[in-house]
Parts: sequence; structure tokens; C-alpha cells
Amino acid sequence: MNLPNPAFRPLSAPGEASVQPSAPHEEVDERSFYYQVGGRPVFEKLCREFYSRVATDPEFRAMYPEEDLGPAERRLFMFLEQYWGGPKTYQAERGHPRLRMRHNPFYIGPKERDTWLKYMREAMDTLELAPLHDAEMWAYFDRAAHAMQNRAQ
Repeated sequence: MNLPNPAFRPLSAPGEASVQPSAPHEEVDERSFYYQVGGRPVFEKLCREFYSRVATDPEFRAMYPEEDLGPAERRLFMFLEQYWGGPKTYQAERGHPRLRMRHNPFYIGPKERDTWLKYMREAMDTLELAPLHDAEMWAYFDRAAHAMQNRAQ
């Protein structure tokens, strides 16, 4: 049985008003992937679903140093929103993403990479994206997860 982790507070629960980590009035290019897949609600759901899975896995959860997963969820949300063509809040608040540098302090071997990919795949499956969008997003996550791996074992 999956019980919610009391230290995990998502950006928003289904049906609730969302937290506003992004500039709410920033224009989004209608040709962007972000816009095509549904924008903010899609990326909020993706991050919420991903971190709900992280919260139920004590071994993987231990990789996240903060007691509350909410800040990690927010950072991932802002990063993905920006990466896929949405608001640039991540850059405004945190500067250049520098993903490898930010992940380097954490032990990321094949097991950690594969667990991250498993939970992201499960989260993506809740989105019901068009096949082409799903394939494009998944290809990015697969490449990124392999790029973040910093240990052979």
C-alpha cells in the first residue's frame, strides 16, 4: 500500500489551484512543445506524479537531501517548463541549469538512473500524450538520465 509521505507537499493536488512558480503572464510561443502538450497543467502533473513515486521508495528517496520533496518538485517543474519552451522562471531564479554540476554531488549509478527513469516513465504514462510528443519527451529523459550518471556501478 502506498501511503503519502508527510514530508512531501506537491505543487498542487488534483483539482486545487496551483502554486505559481512561474511568471503567470509570460507569453508562451504557441509553436513550442510546452504549448503543444498542454502547458503548465501537464508539467505540473508530470512532476507531481514523479515525486509521488519518489516519496514511496525509501532507498531512492534518500538521494533527495531535503526533508520536504516540494522544493525538488518545484525545481524540476521550472526546469522542464523552461526546457520545453515555457516560462523562463528557472533561469530567472537559479541561473543556468548546469545539470551535470548540480547532480555531481549525488551518487548516480545505473541503479539510480534506472529507478529515476522508471518513475519518470510511470509519471509520463499518466499524461496520455500524443505518441509523437511522448516519444520526444521520453527520448530527452532517457538521454538526460544517462548524462547525469556519474558512477559506473
